Amino acid sequence: MHRIRLLVPLLCAGVLLAAPLARSGSSTVVVSQIYAGGGNSGATYANDFVELLNRGATAVDVSGWTIQYATAPGTTWQATALSGSIQPGRYYLVELASGGAVGSPLPAPEASGTANLAVSGGKVALVRDANALTCGASAGSCAASATVEDLVGYGSATDYEGAGAAPAGSSTTALVRAGGGCTDTDVNSADFSTAAPAPRNSSATAASCGVSPPPAGVSQSAAVDVQVQPVLTIALERSSISFGTAVSGETPAAIPEHVTVLSNDLAGYTVSVHRSAFAPADLPLGIAIGAASLAPIPIAPAADLVLVTTSAPSAGAGDLLAANVGFASPLPVVGPGRYTATVTFTVIGR
Repeated sequence: MHRIRLLVPLLCAGVLLAAPLARSGSSTVVVSQIYAGGGNSGATYANDFVELLNRGATAVDVSGWTIQYATAPGTTWQATALSGSIQPGRYYLVELASGGAVGSPLPAPEASGTANLAVSGGKVALVRDANALTCGASAGSCAASATVEDLVGYGSATDYEGAGAAPAGSSTTALVRAGGGCTDTDVNSADFSTAAPAPRNSSATAASCGVSPPPAGVSQSAAVDVQVQPVLTIALERSSISFGTAVSGETPAAIPEHVTVLSNDLAGYTVSVHRSAFAPADLPLGIAIGAASLAPIPIAPAADLVLVTTSAPSAGAGDLLAANVGFASPLPVVGPGRYTATVTFTVIGR
């Protein structure tokens, strides 16, 4: 847990208050076939399915990966968990929902899910973790996700690889990748065409995609890593707040004190505040967020007043917290002089 504290002195004279508050290149494992007509009227097969192919020369462990589906315009994705490994040139069959009791059963699948694919259009993504995607509203938006291994937008889909979406299928046709599943130009409209569905599982005849290095070639790999440091900062609009002069019984107008938080903590953060007592006598200092009523600021060591809690990192330029610092009630009868206190804002990574 990371913690940053920013101390702000408060001065008050009569009430002189100071201090305020992608994926690049072609994939090794690709979506080789999509069938969205399962169980529909006239369907060839009773269930929708997605077929994968390992185009590479080595086995790929897909444990923890998911097949995810979103509607043609949607950004809410339904995930189906994968497990095990896909051997070189082998297919991997994912059985999905059925639209009715029509069609033949699929070959034994390697994974099963409940996503119901739309025939007219949708998006299917192969993702290297279990986190649901949030992209897909526009063409190319999912390409920015580093976890997307392969993406197929078809029919009326709003997102797809390359210049256009793959065609829509039907109850009797599937979207089939060219070259027996081996062709991957990262352009859905060029890589897929419609054909009779022919689901293949790991027992099917292996494909030969010809991705081995040339016989005379020599390869060597280099490990690459980067250590991303935690970022957690807090900044105040004002380095001090002064309410000027006032008399007992008055309630000076509140003064804005905007707080900016920058955090890359994926779990979010919490911003809280406390203060010291005014000297030589305490005054009823308070704080509000936006148009809310002023709430008293606790005096340390009492528990801090929580201003905001988030469950996500901040925006790139930081999150702005619009606070106002003022007096929660009229100034009490106190002797003349300058009254000072200190307000402390704290941001804690969750």
